[in-house]
Amino acid sequence: MTDPTPLNVARPDDERAALLVWIKDTLRPEYGERPLKPRREPLHELISTILSQRTTHADEEAAYRELRTLGDWDAIIAAPVETVAHAIRRSNYPESKAPRIQATLAALRDSPGGYDLNFLRDLPVRDALKFLTDLPGVGIKTASLVLLFNFARPVFPVDTHVHRVTTRVGAIPKMGEQAAHRALLKLLPPDPAFLYELHVNLLRHGQRVCSWYDPKCGACVLRSRCDAHAQYGDAVPAWKG
Repeated sequence: MTDPTPLNVARPDDERAALLVWIKDTLRPEYGERPLKPRREPLHELISTILSQRTTHADEEAAYRELRTLGDWDAIIAAPVETVAHAIRRSNYPESKAPRIQATLAALRDSPGGYDLNFLRDLPVRDALKFLTDLPGVGIKTASLVLLFNFARPVFPVDTHVHRVTTRVGAIPKMGEQAAHRALLKLLPPDPAFLYELHVNLLRHGQRVCSWYDPKCGACVLRSRCDAHAQYGDAVPAWKG
């Protein structure tokens, strides 16, 4: 009797790296080719990414627009924290995000470059990540997203959707989001255009098909090579990452 086909997660790094290439190529017909072009200026991206955590894109944008009605960045720092929290109330957890945003802006104001983040374009990637993650309330996901989206640096942001899909398929073992950044980047080519398209299309797939609860496996173009589908069929359990 032959051994069953091993799950992806048990395969060597080179095979899981090839799996990620297959995922990117398979998702492209579903969600399109995604050219890497900055969608907004770097500080806007940074603050909006803080606002986006556990929040829909529409609510993130509404929160950012109202935040900017308080004035320039100096005025937002000086505003009462309750005023900032009210302005960003369309974002989830505004009471915790408001002081983080004010602290991040204050740290930038007092840094040599001030509010201009364009120096990150030429800084070594490790140093650029350190600068951003040293800011209050900025984690590896937010820092990676700013560096990839704005400056085409070879980093890979792992949000909850990217984390869930890549873990279910078996590209990486079950681990926390911070560890997943390192594990996935080790497998991926240092090609910003590749990394951007994979990130954006995994996010779309996680939102539309591979949801945290009751994923639509019957409609999933990845199911033929998905560890979770191999184990559970169309009854993949809710995500508890």
